[in-house]
This record gives sequence, structure tokens and C-alpha cells, in this order.
Amino acid sequence: MRVGLIVDSACDLPYEFARKHDIFILPVTAVIDGETYIDEHDPVRTQEFYQSGLLKKGRHAETQAYTTEQIYDLFMKEIVPRFDIAICETVARSRSLIYQNATEAMNRVMASYQEARAVSGREGKFSMRVIDSKQIFAGQGLLAAHTLRLAEQRLSKNALRNEVEAFSDRIYTCVIPRDLHYIRERARRRGDKSVSGMAAFLGKALNITPVIFGQGAGGAPVARTRRFEAAAEQVMDYAAARVEAGLLTPYVSLSCGMSWTEIEDLPGLNRLRNACERNGVELLLSQMGITSSIYVGPGSLCLALAAEPHSFSDHQ
Repeated sequence: MRVGLIVDSACDLPYEFARKHDIFILPVTAVIDGETYIDEHDPVRTQEFYQSGLLKKGRHAETQAYTTEQIYDLFMKEIVPRFDIAICETVARSRSLIYQNATEAMNRVMASYQEARAVSGREGKFSMRVIDSKQIFAGQGLLAAHTLRLAEQRLSKNALRNEVEAFSDRIYTCVIPRDLHYIRERARRRGDKSVSGMAAFLGKALNITPVIFGQGAGGAPVARTRRFEAAAEQVMDYAAARVEAGLLTPYVSLSCGMSWTEIEDLPGLNRLRNACERNGVELLLSQMGITSSIYVGPGSLCLALAAEPHSFSDHQ
């Protein structure tokens, strides 16, 4: 019985990791200055976006979920003929229509998959589940990696779903936005007032960079620094300390909306790498995808790990 994992383009994972494990990417449409692009997590295309400056501030950029019809067509063409059980983990439903549209598409698939299975020569029934990851970006990537580990245990489909949903609540995420004004404008267009005008003004006037920390897609500022590099080092030190203390899954997921040269120069990254190596933890380091970068702003950083309840300051 073959189990397939589907994630959307808001999920940040290293390209080689996703390819090795045959993870299917559900695309997201990006609209930048009126031009439409399809984000399929192609590493070459993503690098071109960073080099071309298409993701820089000053451009009007939005993301759009694939429609129910588009997702249905993809599921019928790419998923039904290849897998017996499919799990689709979407970005937090509070942040996007992807979960809603994927669920509607799944319901249509379950009512009409038999012919597609017969044509492909794949025998037996097909089962599918759409799960709200409750995560964003690197958090989604962490949940996907853990789901693959659970799938290796050959759990029943219901047990697998329950384990994934329960584990999602154990994931902690740190986000460092490069530009609070960018986030505020994006949030304003969505009707999200979580980033106030005063916070954005202070961030611009005083060069304050916050660390936003919490479980899942929620979070609150837990540290404020005058430089992005100082905030990044705090997050690396936090993650290294949690690795030493013990994680609930042997992964740390880190995505960065910058060039690979800038990523490798991040302060504290090598200390985190060393801590992971000492403790048998895989660092899932990736360049932030187009969808993620549009959402939180170019130059930003997102880190996720799963651990027992704690606060960001516990490592200090």
C-alpha cells in the first residue's frame, strides 16, 4: 500500500529532501505587479526570483490559492493513479483558502476516483485526507518530515491522521520579519490587524527587529533587537539549546528568504549545525519559497522545531 504526502507551496522544505521522499507540491499562484506566476517550489525558478528583485518591497505581490477545480484536476491526474492513501497537509486554514478548496476537491475525488484508478491499472480502493497543519512555512516543513517518519511505521490511516494532528500542536515556530512595514501592508490588505501601525513605525524609525515566537501560525514578539543579525543569532541559540535538551522529532526546519550566500553568513548557524550533528538531528535548511517570501517579506527567517512545553527565554 503506497502512501503519498501532499503539501502546498507555503511549505518550506529543502528541494532534495522533498524529491527524495516523493512529496507532491500543490502549487500556489503568485501575482506580482499584475503578472501571474505559478509557485511549484522549483529551486531554479525561486533563485531567479531572488536574483531578479521580483520579491523586493515596493512591488505589489499577492498569493492566490488554487481553485477547487484546479486542485481536483491535479488530484485526479497526479495522486489517484499513484497512491493508495494520500495525505494533504495545507498551510494553516486561518491564513489561506487552500485547506477549504483542497477539502472540497477531495470530496469530489472520493466520489469519482474509480474510473481514474481503472484507467491507470491501479487496483484497490483509494483513500484521502486533507489536514490543516496549523503551521506556516518552516513549521509546515517540520510536520511533513515527521509525517514521513510516521508513515514508515505503517499505522492505519486513522491512526496516522490522529498522530499528525496531535503532533502539530507540539511545534514551536520563530519568525523574524525583515520589514514590519511590509508585513503590516500585507496584513492590512487581508484585514489582519495583528501588526499595528505604531509597531511598523518603530521598526522603521529605530531599526527594531522582533522575534515572533509561538505554537503554529500564532505568535507574539518575545525579543526585540536593533539588528536583524542579532535577532537571527538569538533564534539560532534558542534552537541549539532545544536540540541539546531533546526534541520530539529529529528535525529542525529553517527557511530563509535570502540568497544562499546570505544564509551561510547568518550568525549562529554553524553552532546550530554542530548541535544537530552531535544529537542526531537533521537540519532541514531551505531557501524560503516564493509563496512564503511574499507572505512574510523577502529577507525574513522562519525556524520550527517540536519540543515539550517551554518559552523562548528558557535557553538564556
